[in-house]
Amino acid sequence: MSTSVVWHPACALHQAGAGHPERPERIAAVLEALRAPALAADVEWVEAAPAPREALERVHPPRYLDALEALAARGGGPLDPDTVLGPRSWEAALASAGVALTAVERGIAQEGATAFGATRPPGHHALADRAMGFCFLNNVALAARHAQQLGKRQVIIVDWDVHHGNGTQAIFERDPSVRLVSMHQYPWYPGTGAAAERGVGNVFNVPRPPGLPRAVYVRDLLAAVTAALDG
Repeated sequence: MSTSVVWHPACALHQAGAGHPERPERIAAVLEALRAPALAADVEWVEAAPAPREALERVHPPRYLDALEALAARGGGPLDPDTVLGPRSWEAALASAGVALTAVERGIAQEGATAFGATRPPGHHALADRAMGFCFLNNVALAARHAQQLGKRQVIIVDWDVHHGNGTQAIFERDPSVRLVSMHQYPWYPGTGAAAERGVGNVFNVPRPPGLPRAVYVRDLLAAVTAALDG
């Protein structure tokens, strides 16, 4: 069975300014790698639709969404020193969230189905009511709520990155229907993600120092996923 690779061309429209590390070349490199001839038989390309307002409001309050839309209508601007809404960034953010939603739909369409969502801008630092860390909408939180809307009552999110997914944790840390595993460098930006942060027993942080050997990294990540599934 092939893997659905979900994408949207508008994800490339987010421009945070000259020299900003979150730039269109990042997603272009991902898509180029996935278009390699060796993967052609294993990939089904799916273009998503932008996320509807109803889906966004499952995670983000209307007042926050209205503020982002209003800023976009004025041509954009900075939301914090790192997070800049460019002239077409809101369009990109809606496309990115839509990719996450469509990936969920493709992933649960049938037994054994898998999907990869090529999202940009990213999302795991976005709080319910505040952008930060290059993130405007929390794509994975939207995906989790979409899965629940489609009948999957229990969801597990596995986040591995140099940075802790503080936004995702803040959104779900009091919700036992969603379990979160986050493996990240610690201490590091954004300063959260200590092992003692357990939410209501549904948060499984795996803080680690830089330079961890690959075998140790994989071992510790899989152990945390197993603990979350068993918990």
